Amino acid sequence: MLNPPDGLRADMLTTALADGWGLDVVSLGYLALGFGSHHWEVGDARGTRWFATADELAARRRSRSEPLDQVFGRLSASLAIPVALSDLGRTFAVAPIPDARGEPLRRLTDDFSLALYPFIDGQSFRWGEFRTMEHRRGLLDMITSVHTAPAAASERAITDDLSILFRDELDAAVDGVPAAPDNGPYGRKAAELVAAHRDQLRRLLASYDALAMRVRSGTKRLVLTHGEPHAGNTMRSERGWLLIDWDTALISHPERDLFTLDAGDGTMLEAYRQATGTVPRPEALELFRMRWDITDIALSVGQFRARHQGDANEAKSFNRLGALLNGTAGYLSQKS
Repeated sequence: MLNPPDGLRADMLTTALADGWGLDVVSLGYLALGFGSHHWEVGDARGTRWFATADELAARRRSRSEPLDQVFGRLSASLAIPVALSDLGRTFAVAPIPDARGEPLRRLTDDFSLALYPFIDGQSFRWGEFRTMEHRRGLLDMITSVHTAPAAASERAITDDLSILFRDELDAAVDGVPAAPDNGPYGRKAAELVAAHRDQLRRLLASYDALAMRVRSGTKRLVLTHGEPHAGNTMRSERGWLLIDWDTALISHPERDLFTLDAGDGTMLEAYRQATGTVPRPEALELFRMRWDITDIALSVGQFRARHQGDANEAKSFNRLGALLNGTAGYLSQKS
């Protein structure tokens, strides 16, 4: 995120870090990193560096009506997974530090949650930035370890229902249901973009629903999954390869973690088969590819149907929405 959220002051963070983790904070610097969460580098009186992450819970709703308590519970369940994995010896899983109550996540306010991590010195990467086959294979090895983890790692995990976040908002926009009046500078523009791609979106959603039904009715091969194992969620440190950002971890089909690893030549999929004995299914790989793009579209559409300010984060989201919708048209033309 490019700028810190409204309604979250620095003193609120320092107080929560003191109450929850006993930190005597002497420095707090906002980091314009990633997309979705807000991050700060924290320094304490002992000279230790930390990494704090705050989430706007409303932005993580599955639908506009989902209670924020339910969102917080879902996020807590996901972040408990890397803690459990790390405790089981999977130290590549970068886990939040449990707070004074032993929880991986703390409710900062009604609207925000807060998690604390060790600050890791290492090499970071961007989305799709697999520079070497060793990098791609390193991520595959971590994912394989997650998929084959003992049952204790998934005690709090929620099972994926294959739904799409903010599907209700996307359906409403496609059907031409008016959004909130005076919702912000991108509201009308976003509605016009959706209207221009209405037929493509209806076809895409219908294709996704049909494919999801086939995958659900197929062989049940559910495993613990990270959910977003792309290059941007890896780091290279003195400890070796690390896997970060576990906020969407779920029990799901293994293909949820495999479609981003497939370089197009089947090498990584074959390596996964050799490591686990499980043959990735083409229809499930296609399902999760589709859901990734549809979810990005739905989240952006939902954001602009609600009241928004038009800040730098939202400008970036609007530009991405246009690119995604144009890409969807091309995607469907290839399938027809």
